[in-house]
Amino acid sequence: MRVLSAVELIGAWERGEAQHPVDRALTLLAAACPELTFDELAALSIGRRDAALLALREALFGPRLDCFALCPQCDARLEFNLDAREFAARGKDEAAEFDVENLRVKIRAPNSLDLAAAAVAGDVEAARRLLLQRCILPAQDGAPSMVDEWSESALEALAEKLARTETQADISLDVTCAGCGHTWQLAFDIASFLWREVSALAQRHLRDVHTLAWAYGWSEADILAMSPARRQFYIESVS
Repeated sequence: MRVLSAVELIGAWERGEAQHPVDRALTLLAAACPELTFDELAALSIGRRDAALLALREALFGPRLDCFALCPQCDARLEFNLDAREFAARGKDEAAEFDVENLRVKIRAPNSLDLAAAAVAGDVEAARRLLLQRCILPAQDGAPSMVDEWSESALEALAEKLARTETQADISLDVTCAGCGHTWQLAFDIASFLWREVSALAQRHLRDVHTLAWAYGWSEADILAMSPARRQFYIESVS
């Protein structure tokens, strides 16, 4: 993985603006990992994809994550910091075998292709069933091959087992409001978090281009090729 230049970052942001969030994450990784094809990145489990996104985030912005949350009880704004390296060190996901209703079942971790398919399933229940169907590997020991053949209790057990295969992707934080004392769990999604940061940085680069091109008549390519310190000097001089 390599650090994106200003031109590469803006290009990834421009391509991702019209994409589904699942594809946006892959677009960022494709720019940073040219040695992998888009299909290879899409086939990564969500846990491994998120580990790569955390590494990219650290390369672009450093390990500190500045976060905030609104308390669902009193609507107070809570600000806190996280360390990306703590999440990157979590265990990696693998296919695993489980006993469900006295049958041995093997489940693999979902990937971006699975999420994209589930996103257009129509409703939450249909998405859950489709995701399970895609992630259950060929039936063993007489286990049903289709999700519709499983009982509802078995589906619940399978969904729980599937979640356990994704230790890297499931990042939940225990948060307590300093104002009212309310405690709740907050899900952290590195894909959407990083995209917001990349979007803000890309637009800042373009505003710098606008300012310096207007002031000095320089080309976009010349401005983006400048080091951050040099560009900032000219921005401050114009201001």
